Amino acid sequence: MNASAIIAASGIGNRMRLGSGQSKQLLEIGEYPVIVHTLKAFQNASSIQAIYIATRAENIENLQDMAETYGLDKIRAIIKGGKERQDSIRNCVRLMEKELSICGAGPDIIMVHDGARPFIRSSEIDDISRLTMEFGACVPATKPKDTIKYIANDPGFFGETPDRSSLLQVQTPQSFHAGLLIQAHEQAELEQWYGTDDASLIERFFPEQRIRIYETGYHNIKITTPEDIEIAEAIYRRLKGTDGKSDGK
Repeated sequence: MNASAIIAASGIGNRMRLGSGQSKQLLEIGEYPVIVHTLKAFQNASSIQAIYIATRAENIENLQDMAETYGLDKIRAIIKGGKERQDSIRNCVRLMEKELSICGAGPDIIMVHDGARPFIRSSEIDDISRLTMEFGACVPATKPKDTIKYIANDPGFFGETPDRSSLLQVQTPQSFHAGLLIQAHEQAELEQWYGTDDASLIERFFPEQRIRIYETGYHNIKITTPEDIEIAEAIYRRLKGTDGKSDGK
């Protein structure tokens, strides 16, 4: 199986309330920065052959140093991200297309993952790759713990309550047959259409493509607010204890 991963790590992280120039991906959890936890999971996944990172220009050198320090030799490229997350993914897709035109071979699968989701497991990545090969698209998700309500016409009041059993909270890595994702990004760029995630591009431009659900646990959190760091530390300790090794991958 030949899968490549795109890691989106360009976010400014306003909700983390960090100082100017700081990045949430470089905050430490346990023994490693957040982004290193993320990259080690993909490095150790047998299905992943290459990793592409889109990040802020000022973080490129830091990530290059980390790749060398931690032996992350599957990293193929670290490039500057775009204005929006979708632009960052598109930058990586363009690079893949360029490499494809030169060498004539590319990945069967492209995965897109948030750099600030440090606890995805290597075994989960391989499971998602396998399901993608079978179904064409696979996205991880987990059941919501809280009741979700619509907002009424008056935004100060609740509307109706959807059935929670029919809802899922979507996560990453979102995984697709390579040609499918490439075409979706090309069409989105052509129409200047922005989706909330990569799956939404597939839903818009390839509505006939079913997306397989891969249900994960609650460990695959995204570091978004200061409170998430404390939660992440607890998850790290639990996973480290479960796996009996520090990288837990």
